[in-house]
Amino acid sequence: MFGRLFPESLFPRKLDPTAERRIRLAQARAEESVIRAHVDNALVFVDTLAEDLSFDRAIDTYIRVMGIPEPLASTVATRTLVVLGQDLVPFRRRRDGDPGEDDSKPKLRLDDASDGRSRIRRA
Repeated sequence: MFGRLFPESLFPRKLDPTAERRIRLAQARAEESVIRAHVDNALVFVDTLAEDLSFDRAIDTYIRVMGIPEPLASTVATRTLVVLGQDLVPFRRRRDGDPGEDDSKPKLRLDDASDGRSRIRRA
């Protein structure tokens, strides 16, 4: 029945690779816009309920009230926490032009640990 309404020539099953790429890019942009809107609204929710609920409970309440399904709910919660945490825990970047060690992270001492084990085995 639908074959006569929607002939194969008008709606081919396989899209041109260029059209497929444009559709995927547009879909990604749309999904990011939806996530950004949810994060903005969750932040308003957190601000509004700050006196009554902790920020994590306010985010959970927003997700529940809005009926946001997984995995979108986890993404919205994580990104909202990232925005809230930017003021509390600022992101540290490496110094410009210095591809070497990052002073903001402790030095890994894997060699020291293996040296310690070899000393224990020798004893």
